[in-house]
Amino acid sequence: MEVKIGVLHTPREIVVESTQTQDEVEAAVAAALKSVDGQLSLTDEKGRKVIVPANLVAYVEIAQADSRRVGFAAS
Repeated sequence: MEVKIGVLHTPREIVVESTQTQDEVEAAVAAALKSVDGQLSLTDEKGRKVIVPANLVAYVEIAQADSRRVGFAAS
């Protein structure tokens, strides 16, 4: 899964390639946002952990990871 997290007062979003399913990511986001001082914690494909304070989360976009294409396209 590709997860994009928008953070308040930050021009760039955080992009995480996660091995978790869409339902697991959605449950983690919902649990973090329920608490006033919660933290959204996700682990990427390489085992790195990303932790964002829930009160700074502007939005979360969950999508299937795109397969990377290599080559040239004719226009």
